[in-house]
Amino acid sequence: MDIGFIGLGNMGSHMARRLLEAGHRVVVYDTRQQAIGNLAALGAVAARSPAEVADAAETVMVSLPTPDIVLAVATGPNGVIEGGRVRRFVDLSTTGAVMAQRIFKLLAERGIVQIDCPVSGGVTGAERGTLALMASGPRDEIAAIEPVLAVIGRMFFLGERSGAGQTMKLVNNVLSAAAMTATSEAMVTGMKAGLDPQMMLDVINSGTGRNTATEDKFAKAVLPGTFNLGFTAALLLKDVKLFLAEREALGVPTEVIASVERLLQLTVDEVGLDADISAVVQPIENRAGVKVRAPRA
Repeated sequence: MDIGFIGLGNMGSHMARRLLEAGHRVVVYDTRQQAIGNLAALGAVAARSPAEVADAAETVMVSLPTPDIVLAVATGPNGVIEGGRVRRFVDLSTTGAVMAQRIFKLLAERGIVQIDCPVSGGVTGAERGTLALMASGPRDEIAAIEPVLAVIGRMFFLGERSGAGQTMKLVNNVLSAAAMTATSEAMVTGMKAGLDPQMMLDVINSGTGRNTATEDKFAKAVLPGTFNLGFTAALLLKDVKLFLAEREALGVPTEVIASVERLLQLTVDEVGLDADISAVVQPIENRAGVKVRAPRA
């Protein structure tokens, strides 16, 4: 199948590579020429714009960092909407339901179907093809590309309503963010009390406190001090803000997630826009006067 792929970052590059390895013809575009060149070296066809990608493939997939960028790539000048062949726009990004519905309507005016399909599983999941894909949109159109989606992960059909997949992604991401922030506070507290950080993780992961941060993120990036999980605190903050906007529209109280937003904002402000999500522990460490570090076993 001919597939267009726009956005070749930490996640997108691996997804596009897997599609190539599965035997699909993949036409790629990114604002960074080096990213295009890396995929072209593996057999991808290089394009010069989103519109050119949409001229070459019926199915165009995008993996982009922010809702505004997705909107511009989908519907802006020289965007996917101007392509002559495109039939499906598959959004693997996290934009929130409101933006998804806006793009859906604009593309529908040109006869292009939007499929919301945000993903979860991080860079490792993208590399291994084990992502969770949260799809919503016309069932027959999703069925037509299920073999393609199976190459990058496991697909969950959330329904035909535009934006349902996006809401599901935000629900997932705020839980992940809450786990990371709460674990950071708990681990720093234990460290300040004199507990060994590796022993704390071993105990937690054998008990009821275990979560994605204790099972994976802390051992990989916090204890060794590498802070390199490959996803920024700024992007996670964006997702949390999108969730808070949706819950406000729905009238749901979410005091815990509001606190998560504050700590992520503090991380971005103090550590920087490029700070890894694992760096959320650093503002807490700075105030407590201890660092949660231990050499790898």
